[in-house]
Amino acid sequence: MSLTLVVVAALSRAICYLPPVDVPIVEPFVVAPCVYCAGGHRGVEYNVLPGTHVRAAAGGTVVFDGVVVGTRYLVVLGDDGLAATYGKLASATAATGRRVAPGDDIGVSGPRLYFGLRSGGSYVDPETYLAVTRRRPRLVPSNGRPGRPSWLLPATCPAAESGR
Repeated sequence: MSLTLVVVAALSRAICYLPPVDVPIVEPFVVAPCVYCAGGHRGVEYNVLPGTHVRAAAGGTVVFDGVVVGTRYLVVLGDDGLAATYGKLASATAATGRRVAPGDDIGVSGPRLYFGLRSGGSYVDPETYLAVTRRRPRLVPSNGRPGRPSWLLPATCPAAESGR
């Protein structure tokens, strides 16, 4: 099921980003011991089916599209100043210099998708900027028949809630 989310400007200057794919995060962000140290995980990863279409998390301009040490990356400098990096792509459909809007198709994934955010030269936890959708809780019939679908609640953004 594909979720259509609206990118919401929060009361603070934070923006709630669209998740680049509709699957759960399988590898979270982990802070590295120092800026140039090994260790940590400077973004999040999704376990996707190869060939999954990747969408722009926010609007901005593609500032890099290329291969680094055998891995394809695409970087979008967002209108909010954050740089979004999409990695482990099988191919990119957005070229350097192209303007993208939230939800635009920007590439096709390999078997994993990396998504990272940078503010200036610092990596930030992208999960706190991603919109989270929830469904209203409901009782499920015990007779084995499917019940009514639950209603989608408005998307929330942890960054907006914390005032980032």
